[in-house]
Amino acid sequence: MSWVEEFKRELRAIAERIEDREVRNVVLSILEKPELSYSTTTSLIKLEESPAAPRKHHFFTGGLLLHTLSVVRVAEAISRIVEEVYGIKVNRDLVVAAALLHDIYKYYQYVRDEVYGGYKMREDWYLAHHYALVGELVVRRAPERLIRIVSEVHGDAPFTTIEGLIVHLADSLDAKLGEVLQNTVLSRVKELESTCQLHRVLDRLIAERGPREIFSLLFEKPDELRELVAKTCLASGGVQREEGH
Repeated sequence: MSWVEEFKRELRAIAERIEDREVRNVVLSILEKPELSYSTTTSLIKLEESPAAPRKHHFFTGGLLLHTLSVVRVAEAISRIVEEVYGIKVNRDLVVAAALLHDIYKYYQYVRDEVYGGYKMREDWYLAHHYALVGELVVRRAPERLIRIVSEVHGDAPFTTIEGLIVHLADSLDAKLGEVLQNTVLSRVKELESTCQLHRVLDRLIAERGPREIFSLLFEKPDELRELVAKTCLASGGVQREEGH
């Protein structure tokens, strides 16, 4: 089983543990069939291949799934702190549901970059991903309590729920974490950037070995990581670095 399929199963298992049946059903329905039902525009990439943010955090193939799983875990940890330290009651089902769905329609925004590799914003898409999500939740008759929290996650609406704030913080934290980790990997092999497109090499390594293996090497076995990147660069024919990449 590929790491992408493993992460997809893990996300589904998390959704199945949501106790609120109404919330659980709508989350599972979107995970199983994530296509927008109210738009005739089709996605140009699949959900499972989507990055979280090209050229920013989790820019690699499958980055959106990794980011989503991490946001769920961080949000769960923040929920425990909020309850145990601050004494604020948290609806864990709504936190998990919002974390699972918060970025799911980002894959509609992206297209493969055939020039520089990786992904880029598509030019013919017209709707911010979080607005697309709210619209889809309305169409699928999601409970208003979930729609309200999802609306707050990206900071466009004032925080009126602790659950919206928790997922917002978890999203921001993991975006920064992912960006720092991937940039640290790239900095450790900076000497190769004159002969290789390091973003492409990292994308390839994560696709082949999975993010857990690659990022674990970063601090535990940095020399092994450097050697692995060098070998992958050589095997790819020493892909020349594109100007402006």
